Amino acid sequence: MGFKPGDCAAHSTFFKLTILFTLVIGGLIFFLVQRSRTQVLKTEDGWWGAGAPPNGGEDITIHAFKVTTSDDELKDLYRRIDQTRPVPSLEDSQFHYGFNSHYLQRVVSYWRNDFDWSRQVDKLNLYPHFKTNIEGIDIHYLHVKPKKVPEGTTTIPLIMVHGWPGSFYEFYGLIPLLTEPSDPGDLVFEVVCPSIPGYGFSEAPHKKGFDSVCAARVFHKLMKRLGFQQFYAHGGDWGWLVTTNMAQLEPKTVKGLHVNFAPPSKPGLPMALSIMLGHRFPKLFDFTDFDIQRLFPAMEKLVVESVKESGYMHIQATKPDSVGRALNDSPVGLATYILEKFSTWTSRDFRSLEDGGLTRKFSLNDLLTNVMIYWTSGCIISSMRFYKENFGKGLNQPHSKIPVYVPTGFACFPNELIHTPKLWVKQKYRKLLTFTTMARGGHFAAMEEPLLMAEDIQNFTKIVEKKKK
Repeated sequence: MGFKPGDCAAHSTFFKLTILFTLVIGGLIFFLVQRSRTQVLKTEDGWWGAGAPPNGGEDITIHAFKVTTSDDELKDLYRRIDQTRPVPSLEDSQFHYGFNSHYLQRVVSYWRNDFDWSRQVDKLNLYPHFKTNIEGIDIHYLHVKPKKVPEGTTTIPLIMVHGWPGSFYEFYGLIPLLTEPSDPGDLVFEVVCPSIPGYGFSEAPHKKGFDSVCAARVFHKLMKRLGFQQFYAHGGDWGWLVTTNMAQLEPKTVKGLHVNFAPPSKPGLPMALSIMLGHRFPKLFDFTDFDIQRLFPAMEKLVVESVKESGYMHIQATKPDSVGRALNDSPVGLATYILEKFSTWTSRDFRSLEDGGLTRKFSLNDLLTNVMIYWTSGCIISSMRFYKENFGKGLNQPHSKIPVYVPTGFACFPNELIHTPKLWVKQKYRKLLTFTTMARGGHFAAMEEPLLMAEDIQNFTKIVEKKKK
């Protein structure tokens, strides 16, 4: 068939339409990408104090704070411990029914007769504590500056946020490794550790609705009040979500985000495909042998494990004040409820041990110090309400839809409650610079493995700082 005169014009028109179509599609993709890159989480100032906001401006004064105790406080504690009513555990039950009552008696005996709260108060006060009022409530925080800064070195500001049932005390072994590093090649950090409102010595909100986004906004205000225009953030458990929200609210303020907990927030197509096909084609999804081991047990086992370890969350996300009132009255009940988590969440295998493996990774002094922070501040109910405020609004919140474009580092500890492979982490954290498979450690990683955590924070921050330069 020969060439026809109209063919040239037709080909030219088709070519132009193809280019136009490509430009339109390319422009649309570019627009969507840019839109997602510039999308930030929106929030509005709140007032969480009792009653209506005052007519005058906000009090921005910063006050020094010290943890204290008294004879009356200890007498009341001992009286309540002495009046506890022991209940025997079932034979051969270990920690499968919760905290083993036989071992609990040993813990309670140590708490009553050997634990020195006054000495632990002195330990708590080794670092400087402060309080300042933000949005109507007093915010407690540690602000630890390095004692010696090498000449020509600039300190790196870092905010570290805890979770439940932890506290700022989780970071006591980690702080000196960051502020006074032994390696001269390491970065020197200036650390701020706040207590989430309603936890520890931070005042509890007096009104409904205080969720992770509100905490993120309050902590941004705290860092600005301390003079930091940019800083790094680290978090685990609730601290993961609070610091993630901080990165979503002000991505230019948070220079880098480091987390050791990142459960999938919004399943997408890559995650769905990886669940369906990952077991057969692991390399296609960058799955390691450990990923396969954690993600693909028998479905029955997966469901049973989820039910075993999520009962507390159902209670706290629905009716926290009911069980909270009992825990607020009974120190032994409070210790049982909190310490059981430090057993099972450190390693599920500890459920089969008579002592729950508690002192394999932690000392009783440290564990009871964390319990005492909850007891002396009377914060267990307000800490549990944080679940109600976050889950009560549904799972499809604005922050769950917004990716994080702040440089991110993820420390993947093998005994974490929820395993999140690299592919899944990258769905949320689009600038994932480091993904470290840690040698050991569980949910309370900063307290359990401070050396490993410090090393990973150092390595991640060095990469970000090098890129910035």
